[in-house]
Amino acid sequence: MGETLILLWRHPWGRFSLVGVGILVLVALAAPYLTPYDPLAIDVRHVLEPPSPAHPLGTDLLGRDVLSRIIYGTRISMEVGVVAVGLSLAVGTFLGALAGYYGGWVDGLISRLIDIMLCFPTIFLILAVIAYLQPSILNIMIVIGLTGWMGVARLVRAEFLSLREREFVLSARLAGASDLRIIFRHLLPNALPPILVAATLGVGNAILIESALSFLGLGVQPPTPSWGNMLTEGKSCLEVAWWLSVFPGLAILITVLTFNLLGETLQEITNPRKRV
Repeated sequence: MGETLILLWRHPWGRFSLVGVGILVLVALAAPYLTPYDPLAIDVRHVLEPPSPAHPLGTDLLGRDVLSRIIYGTRISMEVGVVAVGLSLAVGTFLGALAGYYGGWVDGLISRLIDIMLCFPTIFLILAVIAYLQPSILNIMIVIGLTGWMGVARLVRAEFLSLREREFVLSARLAGASDLRIIFRHLLPNALPPILVAATLGVGNAILIESALSFLGLGVQPPTPSWGNMLTEGKSCLEVAWWLSVFPGLAILITVLTFNLLGETLQEITNPRKRV
């Protein structure tokens, strides 16, 4: 892990993405101390004010400070991204490990389940589930996590299929190691690089899905600030208040781009062929 961080820091795009992710995490953790105003405070005396020294990113339809709401929206997006990806990684790694290690009917059953889940477009599957649930941050995290594990399961399955016949695994079996010990002590650490890449790319994808659901009114509900519902509020007055759409859109763009760059760089430095 330490060697990976060193290689990542030496890579120009890796250094840029690491700094970007660090800033996003810092903003999310320190949101109450960084916001100049209460993101929920209504001030009818300063409705739709353009960017100014008092309000660097302007105000919205209710006079709320856009910068403060974007900062708190960072916390929402990072929470959704991390929790949803953590859930999808847990499910995908568990099922992929079972399929790749045991093979046979276990592999066939899990592979058919993956194929069935992949038959449905992810966004429509999420919309169908959310339509029957009350929109909330927790439900969004769970739904995104439970509909995004298939790619991770395929990656882990492929890695386990290629690793389970290696000499170190055969030696562990001859030494009497249990299946769980072989999976978690010998196989899983060697399958971590593609899992880390999938996790990093998944965070950006989860943030994008949450923003889309909030934009459609099925995600985080007002007055809780979210980049998606901020875009919804801004589309009604785009011609007179461009800042209500531009700045949340830029926040989504920069965040997703940062995580995608981090994932692509991780893939490059962990791939021996590309490193050569």
